[in-house]
Amino acid sequence: MNTAIKPEANKSLLLATVAFAIAFANWGLIAGLAPLWRKELGVSLTQASVAIAIPVLLGSLGRIPMGILTDRFGGRLMFSILLSFGIIPTVALAIDHSYINLLFWGFWLGVAGTSFAIGVAFVSRWFPPEKQGTALGIYGAGNIGQSVAVFFGPVLAKSIGITATFVIFGAVSLAWGGVFAFWARNAETKAKPRTFQENITVLRTEKLSWVLSLFYALTFGGFVALSIYLPTLLKEMFELTPEDAGARTALFVLLATACRPLGGWLADRMGGQQLLVYVFGGLFLMGWLMAVPSLIPFTAGVLGCAILLGLGNGGVFKLVPQYFPQQTGTVTGLVGAAGGLGGFFPPIELGILKDFTGSYALGFVIFSLFALTCGLVLRRTFLHTPAPSHHRHIH
Repeated sequence: MNTAIKPEANKSLLLATVAFAIAFANWGLIAGLAPLWRKELGVSLTQASVAIAIPVLLGSLGRIPMGILTDRFGGRLMFSILLSFGIIPTVALAIDHSYINLLFWGFWLGVAGTSFAIGVAFVSRWFPPEKQGTALGIYGAGNIGQSVAVFFGPVLAKSIGITATFVIFGAVSLAWGGVFAFWARNAETKAKPRTFQENITVLRTEKLSWVLSLFYALTFGGFVALSIYLPTLLKEMFELTPEDAGARTALFVLLATACRPLGGWLADRMGGQQLLVYVFGGLFLMGWLMAVPSLIPFTAGVLGCAILLGLGNGGVFKLVPQYFPQQTGTVTGLVGAAGGLGGFFPPIELGILKDFTGSYALGFVIFSLFALTCGLVLRRTFLHTPAPSHHRHIH
């Protein structure tokens, strides 16, 4: 890439990162406001869990078709439509956030969670291979938007009400959809857009796309699971106050998010495969630390996980455009879906194991063994399978 278009690339990265943060804020809004609407509606914990889970599931699974559409029609169009659509479910929930409406419109609010697949395809085409890890790491830091919803959504709602909060989040999404449509441009590419059939075929024929999905189920799934379930763990295991547990969870989220761009930067310099060797080995050790029922080793394990999971997320998305330059959106959709689902199931598993064994320790041991498994798979695939020459060259 020549220096003349570098400012345009950086502008595109900024526009996409803000778009991703806004979309993720909308995606996490129902979960963020859950303590307030649960009290207002008087629903059970199980009913609340279902309402919180619905956007997560759609936002994860919907990344697959959204990635395919982005490869076909470009990130500018798809991001503009997605952000503009955000006003519809939020205003509908502002008008009536009864439980049935939370389920129905929460389903459509989940579309915002598919934004990740759009942005990776959009951003990666603006940067040469040796810069993609850093660029995608910066873009991925936009997942801080979900934390904005969780930590600031309730504060805003207590000041101005749940109804006005839904409207504000939706209005910001619509406004940035207009900004993106007006200012963003797709990177020029000489490659002819692939058909839907060609894009879907890569998911059937390329085993490396599924291997990357496994890795992201650990790195991003681990981040999501801990960010959601850590307050409960800290309260149950160590009897911390909700405020203390919330502050520790906030530190975990911020540390993991900050390490994601660093992971992309390191992957540009040492290679995504080599970085993941260290990440998986470190996570194997951190799982055993978290299994110790004492606050100091548990805290060390959690903070170590925050650093390693953030680095790992950046490392995985160095590899996606490197191996799949013409199907980045499609493969990102698959990998992103695996990451979202990877964060959905561990809290359930930990709860079941706690009920049956009286301890969370076995759950953290399983986490360690999963990290070890990912390391072995990495050794058998990427470390022994160099990228084919036609995959290496994006431009």
